[in-house]
Amino acid sequence: MRDLVEIGMGRTARRTYELDDVDIVPSRRTRSSQDVSTAWQLDAYRFDLPVLVHPTDALVSPASAIELGRLGALGVLNAEGLWGRHADVAAVVERIVELASLAEDPAEVVRLLQELHAAPLQTDLLAAAIAEVHDAGVVTAVRVSPQNARSLTPMLLKAGIDLLVIQGTIISAEHVGGGGEPLNLKTFIAELDVPVVAGGVSDHRTALHLMRTGAAGVIVGYGSTEGATTTGEVLGMGVPMATAIADAAAARRDYLDETGGRYVHVIADGDIHGSGELAKAIACGADAVVLGAPLAVAAEAPGRGWYWPSAAAHPSMPRGAVLGVAPLESAQERPSLERVLRGPSDDPFGSLNLIGGLRRSMAKAGYSDLKDFQRVGLTVRAR
Repeated sequence: MRDLVEIGMGRTARRTYELDDVDIVPSRRTRSSQDVSTAWQLDAYRFDLPVLVHPTDALVSPASAIELGRLGALGVLNAEGLWGRHADVAAVVERIVELASLAEDPAEVVRLLQELHAAPLQTDLLAAAIAEVHDAGVVTAVRVSPQNARSLTPMLLKAGIDLLVIQGTIISAEHVGGGGEPLNLKTFIAELDVPVVAGGVSDHRTALHLMRTGAAGVIVGYGSTEGATTTGEVLGMGVPMATAIADAAAARRDYLDETGGRYVHVIADGDIHGSGELAKAIACGADAVVLGAPLAVAAEAPGRGWYWPSAAAHPSMPRGAVLGVAPLESAQERPSLERVLRGPSDDPFGSLNLIGGLRRSMAKAGYSDLKDFQRVGLTVRAR
């Protein structure tokens, strides 16, 4: 039964929970973390780590996507970002970083992002970036917005993508935009030869609708908490991630029964700052997570210790800021992607060796793989 509270006469609201509100309950049986597997499979592609990386130019370049693939994660290039608009992206990012370091008004940096993203999309540049990742032999994933999916996808397929991510702040099974023909995701996905991940969603009904489109995975949440202003400030919307993940997992079970066995992966995007929240997201029912700001400290991150979500450059309604996650350290001083994800760590707060923290949480609770760990006991903190 849903926990409804009265917020005024004749008006009720559902009580929901963030990841910080819940805790994992260890069991009487434990195991060695060496016996734990964090592998998962999305359609035909197997990954050693349950991690997708937010499609922002601050994190994902062709080079970092290749390194992420080598480590067993999935870097997602933003098809509508800087790699398809500027020939020298390193110089463009340098302008962003320099301004972010000096500007007193954060709006100045947002205006620069908007200016840089206003440059026309050059398909030859984007195709070259995709080809670089594809030729390295790692899974090649690219993100498009719902409004541009129809126009960009043929070119992306020709360039050699393995997986398409259709991601917006909020997404539905049918996107209506610009007075044109609606994007019917069910029809659109059925015509593609590559698996599609779509999102974000925040409730059971929308997650179930997206699963019925044929998507291989559904993203739950509106993006990484740090740097994103979607929640509250701009749209008045929030995603209580523990509840949203659990609702999407329930939709996954319903769809599994409805189809007689088709499994759609639930991917959590938001409220994950370290290894503890990563473990809680899996425990609530996610198959994998999207990481954003926690990876900005890595030496390979193009943003050089600065982070901004992809929605920060929207031309009329930016929903993100440029944050200095590790702005003072040089690349030599910042940890590598491998260390952030796989360790070793000297940080006692879970910002390094994220997968090691997940593995130990699973081991302490007595589970050996991600699917089993989704059944772990949870408690809710008293408010």
